[in-house]
Amino acid sequence: MPVPWFLLSLALGRNPVVVSLERLVGPEDAARCSSGLSCHLWDGDVLCLPGNIVSTPGPVLVPRHLQTELVLRCHQETDCDLCVRVVVHLAVHEQWEEPGEEKQFEGAADLELEEPRNASLQAQVVLSFQAYPVARCVLLEVQVPAALVQPGQSVGSVVFDCFEAALGAEVRIWSYTQPRYQKELNLTKQLPDCRGLEVRDSIQSCWALPWLNVSTDGDNVHLVLAVSEEQHYGLLLYWNQVQGPPKPWWHKNLTGPQTITLNHTDLVPCLCIQVWPLTPDSVRTSICPFKEDPRAHRNLWRVARLRLLSPRTWRLDAPCSLSAEAVLCWQTPGGGPCQPLVPPLPQENVTVNKAHEFPLLKGHPNLCVQVSIWEKLKLQECLWADSLGPLKDDMLLVDIRGPQDNRSLCALEPSGCTPLPSRVSTRAAHFGEQLIQDLQSGLCLQLWNGDLGALWACPMDKYIHKRWALVWLACLLFTAALILFLLCKKDRVKGRLRLWKQDVRSGVAARGRAALLLYSADDVGFERLVGALASALSQLSLRVAVDLWSRRELSAQGPLAWFHAQRRQTLQEGGVVVLLFSPGAVAACREWLQGGAAAPGAHGPHDAFAASLSCVLPDFSQGRAPGSYVGACFDRLLHLDAVPDLFRTVPVFSLPSQLLDFLGALQGPSASHPGLLQGWAEQVSQALQPALDSCFQSLGAPELSRGMEPGAGTGLE
Repeated sequence: MPVPWFLLSLALGRNPVVVSLERLVGPEDAARCSSGLSCHLWDGDVLCLPGNIVSTPGPVLVPRHLQTELVLRCHQETDCDLCVRVVVHLAVHEQWEEPGEEKQFEGAADLELEEPRNASLQAQVVLSFQAYPVARCVLLEVQVPAALVQPGQSVGSVVFDCFEAALGAEVRIWSYTQPRYQKELNLTKQLPDCRGLEVRDSIQSCWALPWLNVSTDGDNVHLVLAVSEEQHYGLLLYWNQVQGPPKPWWHKNLTGPQTITLNHTDLVPCLCIQVWPLTPDSVRTSICPFKEDPRAHRNLWRVARLRLLSPRTWRLDAPCSLSAEAVLCWQTPGGGPCQPLVPPLPQENVTVNKAHEFPLLKGHPNLCVQVSIWEKLKLQECLWADSLGPLKDDMLLVDIRGPQDNRSLCALEPSGCTPLPSRVSTRAAHFGEQLIQDLQSGLCLQLWNGDLGALWACPMDKYIHKRWALVWLACLLFTAALILFLLCKKDRVKGRLRLWKQDVRSGVAARGRAALLLYSADDVGFERLVGALASALSQLSLRVAVDLWSRRELSAQGPLAWFHAQRRQTLQEGGVVVLLFSPGAVAACREWLQGGAAAPGAHGPHDAFAASLSCVLPDFSQGRAPGSYVGACFDRLLHLDAVPDLFRTVPVFSLPSQLLDFLGALQGPSASHPGLLQGWAEQVSQALQPALDSCFQSLGAPELSRGMEPGAGTGLE
């Protein structure tokens, strides 16, 4: 039975928090003043023509502050309209002279009588009101007696009743005098709708609104609309954008009682619900009930994506606005933490769905973007990896410029920024002099140049090659000697050489096999784990295809078209499709196997796994999968028993504990020597372990323990 979670009536009922409004009887406008002032409201509206600002002839009366109040204008007891009362606070404005301005007729001034400063003042105050599609201007004449005239002081207020407006409308109010002596005052207000006001019995347009009950049942959220059988109404789910207009997500016209079910993964903080009766000029009432829901905030970061628009611009795509900061960082190939480049590069506040520019001269595959909130890392992506290839073994040099033209140079390493030259025992210090020479010779790539310093990327490949040159030479000499020794005993080892030759040929064939990795992008940590597996398999010369390395083609073609092309090419070349199961992947498979989906949702722009299920499942159900598909999951993240039975018609392995069998299955019929496979398995395991530990720590032990139980993460018991 659903557990009440959030109860809201979009049609008003009486409750302790509603606001009772004052009632005005009759359709006539009226004006009144505070004590001591006299005022008069002109009949009818006037033209809204502020005119230009003119100089003051002396002390004048001007508006100083605007206030509004909601009232009801009633024609009958149950026939009222919402009305905006405006209060204008007035003050005396003194004559203003330019400093140092000389009076032209000083002698004549002595002869003229000086106007008394305590004379009464009179002003014509204009109130301009706009609330689409209504626009009005009214004129108030106000007179202040001499006793209240004190330059620079408030003299009282005038109240206007009132401007009629629609429920939920945005109103704008201006106030100025004729003639105008200063910039007009302005005020913008968003009027409430039928919620929160004690108006249901007074405003007829509020009578027909449906009742909405929002409740949760496990992983599902139910929108229960309790209306009469004959009532017709519209229901809209939309993302309320801080920047720009609301973005519709789902809309439907309904009749009678309804229950709409949403999956908890569809919730985001800006998801709002709007409901209205299908009648002309009906009132639309909106509510955003998920602003404080922790699940909604987690989902928002799960669907957020960083995109590289051009070599120097990027964008954070997300359905809702985020209060976050972004910074560039440097990622080394070893898989350690990405080191923020602050200083010298500053942090930048992020505006979602808006292009941001990098303060860079050149891009580099090791440069990544980190997005964090309250100093907690939420998202990281190396945006140049698709266009510039995998991470490079380059050393980043930081040139810091201090006051009085003082400069210092250091090399960024996992332990910190090592000054160059230096005697410490680090890699950068060992090659310090060579790196400085490369920088002076122009062999390093300048990534950024600013007032605080510069960044340079210096290649390290040649130093690694020099270090290993003697080792390779020794190996070649040893190999040549061994070949000569074997030639002398050719008859004895001829059989062994034949077997070794066959094994090498089979190994070369296996290393050239194509492998397509499919996974569900549960979170950033799991994507990083998949990337580590793909990189490790590529080191074995497997031709690996994964959507992480093809984001540009995926965005251009769409997930479904991209997967079809990759699958066709992989199977035609005798390759293998690898299904990497995670809690999110198992849930998606179960959902497809049950033949239905939850309420409408939006998959991520690069979710190739969700798009691939439409043609992967037929291969399994029709018996075409064996020999072409292999399944796998990761230790501590998912139990093998959680994989649906349909997919167990092909081998399914747990990594890295079953890496040896997994690599043998990838090779297919041409399996290599067990010793060679064992070496490959150790190499892949070492590459996977840091990413697996990082993913395990980011998810947390309680959540992982639930994911290890059979059936966990699937949304089904």
